[in-house]
Amino acid sequence: MAEDKKFLKGTVYKSTGSWYMVQGADGEFWDARIKGKLKIDDEISSTNPIAVGDQVLFEIEDIAERTAIISTVCDRHNYMVRVSPHNKNQKHIIAANLDLVLLITTIAEPRTSQGFIDRFLITAEAYHIPAIIVFNKIDLLKTKHKEQLQHWTDIYTGAGYEVFPVIALQHDSLLALEDKLKGKTTLFSGHSGVGKSTLINRLMPELSLKTGEVSGRSGKGQHTTTFAEMFDLPGGGKIIDTPGVKEFGLIDMEREELSHYFPEMRALLGKCRFHNCLHINEPASKTFYAFIPHF
Repeated sequence: MAEDKKFLKGTVYKSTGSWYMVQGADGEFWDARIKGKLKIDDEISSTNPIAVGDQVLFEIEDIAERTAIISTVCDRHNYMVRVSPHNKNQKHIIAANLDLVLLITTIAEPRTSQGFIDRFLITAEAYHIPAIIVFNKIDLLKTKHKEQLQHWTDIYTGAGYEVFPVIALQHDSLLALEDKLKGKTTLFSGHSGVGKSTLINRLMPELSLKTGEVSGRSGKGQHTTTFAEMFDLPGGGKIIDTPGVKEFGLIDMEREELSHYFPEMRALLGKCRFHNCLHINEPASKTFYAFIPHF
């Protein structure tokens, strides 16, 4: 009679697409891979079956080499998702089991569009993940950019989001934000060049993550983070660093759903006189004015 296999439970700390770094309950790390058919409890279809932050069951393959085989992805509490950059008809899970998502943006060099911000926030709302907006590099802003920063700050704080204008190179400007991360698993996301790695280096100097300059010709950032990876914060909590995102496409959402994912609109939905209103072309009532999403 075959001996029963012993499965251990762990957390995925890094994903390269084919290999995963998994931390077991004892704190030890294993280089793990998938072998055969993977069991996923919630049966989510995506281009990546396993994401950083996932809880998995694995069995030891080689104790000396510290390799393991992942057999099961446990139920996810939540996850952050976007359109796959390789297949527009499929989803890509950015990270799983999150307490908070941090969208790092810049008004200029590189420019983050309001459409990008809105699509990110809509997805966080749809998957029930609290979101914070960070405006980095505020020391580099010209007068017109400062006015835009104030305008966007008014919009998003008015909708109920916390907004943190920071200078990632100055740790003192990060103290209030740092306090928000304690005890939480937080995803860091944004375009390349907005300062994700610089920000993490200030919060965790021992990491010395590689950072890159913004291209003078394109005004866009250069990729420095290659794979998603999770790090333990010294004061408690975890940070998930991710590669820069060029585009953030919505997936698995109907147009009629969108208004439910804008907090400022959700509070007024019961006052709208139309069923399944898109709030774009319909005549506005006195209590519910026409709304045009920034897409």
